[in-house]
Amino acid sequence: MPTDSWERARRLLSAGGLDAGALTAVRPLGGGTYNEVEEVRLADGTRYVLKVPPPETVPGLAHERRLLVSEAEFCRAAAAVAVPVPRVVAATGRELLMTACPGDPWDETLPDADRRRLRTELGRGTALLHTVTGPGFGYPSGALGPLAADWRTAFTGMLDAVLDDARRYRPWLPRPLDAIAGPLRAALGALDAVTEPRLVHFDLWPGNILVDRSGAEPRIGGLIDGERMFWGDPVADLVSTALLGDIAEDADFLAGYREAGGVIGFDPATRLRLALYRAYLYLIMLTETVPRAADEDGLAWRRQYVGPQLEAALDEISGLGR
Repeated sequence: MPTDSWERARRLLSAGGLDAGALTAVRPLGGGTYNEVEEVRLADGTRYVLKVPPPETVPGLAHERRLLVSEAEFCRAAAAVAVPVPRVVAATGRELLMTACPGDPWDETLPDADRRRLRTELGRGTALLHTVTGPGFGYPSGALGPLAADWRTAFTGMLDAVLDDARRYRPWLPRPLDAIAGPLRAALGALDAVTEPRLVHFDLWPGNILVDRSGAEPRIGGLIDGERMFWGDPVADLVSTALLGDIAEDADFLAGYREAGGVIGFDPATRLRLALYRAYLYLIMLTETVPRAADEDGLAWRRQYVGPQLEAALDEISGLGR
């Protein structure tokens, strides 16, 4: 591990009021797709997670600037409603030191009964996130400008940014870019129904959900990697929680969501907004393959699975917008 990693860890431990002299290990962690992630361990066994963005010369999408500002905001906001998330120890804007949550990323080894119970637990936690309101709409990082006073303005800027990224990087897409942009822009009026900015994680796929198996029954140990959070429509979180699927078919998640006070229906107006957010996420997933230099297997997976989902969302938008 380079000396500067140790020096950085000691500096951030001190900034967080911890004993930097107790540092015993710094090691890289896998799983990150953009930021550099390291585990920091102290003599008493306490673990922390340290995140650092890549150099500014590394290509990325427009909304990916200052992601750690957003992650710190997510952790602080989610902790206020007792959702299991990392606690911010020290943040500089370009560096973030957090507590480590217990558990490992959700995988396919869970028995069905445990999986269903955890989906209900995830639904409850997601509903609690959505009780947190923000000061405006959009990405708190400021990557796309200041927060907006209304959701349509904020999401239009978010959509325009990824469309511009697609024009610049020219990724494989299932349809010409103009044929994708047209239906999306025509449906933006549906966003006027959203009048209060709510906390949206927007990346709650299994890799960002830690399952703690240390007790009698598995439980969710932490919702992590909140770096892509924004203040907006809580319906948007129903995309990644059912990545490449339809959350309306997940009775366990919805039971937990409603049990914790979440209100969700699947009327045409809500379905239209959900389809907009699906298209937005899948457009990001296809566009990022270029700056991420995805390998052939990654590209093939996106063409096989993500491309059809983007087309299905566009078709739904066109049908519901008639």
